[in-house]
Amino acid sequence: MSVKRPAELSPESMARANRKRLAAEEGARAMADVGRQAVEARKNMARLRELRETREAAAAATGLAPLPAPPPKKRTRKLPR
Repeated sequence: MSVKRPAELSPESMARANRKRLAAEEGARAMADVGRQAVEARKNMARLRELRETREAAAAATGLAPLPAPPPKKRTRKLPR
């Protein structure tokens, strides 16, 4: 027993198809945006790495050692009131 599809789509099914189409378009736009942001972040990291390496090489050439990282501060206990 086969069910015949109506020649015309109901307004509900047309609205559902439109929502699905819009969601797919928005998803594709969002994925492209995320990819674009990832590329920008990688470019920025590469630029910063190059600057850091250049600065470290210049410091090594002049014999100046980079400043050591400050030691982490000890936590103090809060006194109950």
